[in-house]
Amino acid sequence: MIVLVSNIGTTTFKFKLFDMAKGESVLAEGAADRIGQGKSAWWMTAGASPKVSGTTDLADHAAAIELLLGELTKAGVIKSIDEVQAIGFKAVHGGPLSVVRVDERVLRVMRDFSDVTPLHNPPYIAAMEAFAKRLPKVPQVAAFETSFHQTIPLKRQAYAIPYEWTEKLGIRRYGFHGASHRYIATRMKELAPSVRKIVNLHLGGSCSVCAIEDGKSVANSFGMTTQTGIPHAARVGDFDAFAMMKLLKQGIDLDTIWKKLGKESGMLGMAGSQDMRDVETKAAAGDARAKLAVEVFVEACRHYLGAYLVVLNGADAITFTGGIGQNGSAIRAAILEGMEWAGVRLDPEKNKTTRGNIEGRLDDGQGRVQIWMLPTNEELIVARQTVATLTGT
Repeated sequence: MIVLVSNIGTTTFKFKLFDMAKGESVLAEGAADRIGQGKSAWWMTAGASPKVSGTTDLADHAAAIELLLGELTKAGVIKSIDEVQAIGFKAVHGGPLSVVRVDERVLRVMRDFSDVTPLHNPPYIAAMEAFAKRLPKVPQVAAFETSFHQTIPLKRQAYAIPYEWTEKLGIRRYGFHGASHRYIATRMKELAPSVRKIVNLHLGGSCSVCAIEDGKSVANSFGMTTQTGIPHAARVGDFDAFAMMKLLKQGIDLDTIWKKLGKESGMLGMAGSQDMRDVETKAAAGDARAKLAVEVFVEACRHYLGAYLVVLNGADAITFTGGIGQNGSAIRAAILEGMEWAGVRLDPEKNKTTRGNIEGRLDDGQGRVQIWMLPTNEELIVARQTVATLTGT
């Protein structure tokens, strides 16, 4: 089955085209950014062919989709766009939905949850409608990031709020980054079959920690929305809701508060940059705010790591993925510092030299807990889920 996996951002469109019948091979991948902002940059690679790229005005996601679908046929990856047999979406929030074929009911639920995912659900809905118009006979599957976390016990999902809010409004902890955490669980089973209990740290522009037991999620640091948990590049992470009363009394309106917490907080708000590499450089040069930002980030990671060691009654492995998880050797070392009591022993040399898109084991072999750095592959998980949903497997 030829599956196109679509990853949508507010102003971005990324895709990978898989031939699932031929070893899950990637036929092509590409992206466009600054959609709706003028001078959008786009690129595509196909097999061993040279990368093609350009700059153009893409008014909306439909225009980006049209452009990149055209580039696929130009490059000869497929003779006709009609060869695409399914479209899978790494969708974000569908409330109680899991991995489902897209129809009007699914779009309606996504609209219902757009108020808590205003940067994610609306562009996904727009892209789904654009694909349906361009390829009306091609089935679409939404693999929601929350789906992997539906195995989390209710005692770790429910907030201590009036129960009717939980029951009628669906206000609870959902968990996100499901495709990434599912991939790590799947890959660890292949690399180390004896490992049953994993704490995975997905650290990048968006961050989360997940406790995994026997391939299933049993706890996740995200809550009702993607704003929660560990501080992110530009999002606040955990924040006391009642602190907003203080902000409101200072005359700051609610829309400004949402914008500040959702787009101008995290590393950006604390240190002036949402790139952890820049923040670390500033910290090393003596910038007190940047140093504090790194410390706050590390402490939040350690907080959830410690909590999930309790949830799992000890882990067999701790894994790192995402841009920071794969490249931030100093961050990894800081998170795991002084954890020998838990059987966690990091090898300093392995930690310094293992980075980028390679898999590597980072422990010194003397502790109870394996430590791994693993590049994630969310698109492959979505492609597999798409095939499974459409074939009933």
